[in-house]
Amino acid sequence: MTSPSDSSAITLDQLKERWNEVLDRLLDQDRIAWLAFFDARLVSLTPQVLTITFADVTKLGGDHNFSIARNPKHISLLAESIREIFEISVEIVEE
Repeated sequence: MTSPSDSSAITLDQLKERWNEVLDRLLDQDRIAWLAFFDARLVSLTPQVLTITFADVTKLGGDHNFSIARNPKHISLLAESIREIFEISVEIVEE
């Protein structure tokens, strides 16, 4: 078991493998938060920061960057879901 602040023991690939569990947990907490992040792509994971992107969404043409509309509460709920499944704490940033 990892300590709550030690994400160095978790790799990006391990997080990706269990991402659906994270999303399922998020759905249990808040359906709107789940909708906000179900299209997210995981870019990188450092001991303190998970970087996500919505690059596929921008292929639709025009400006589809909705980062300004994402609720900080939803980001917090996503971080909480990750913490509950992996027992790590990370800040979530968008690329």
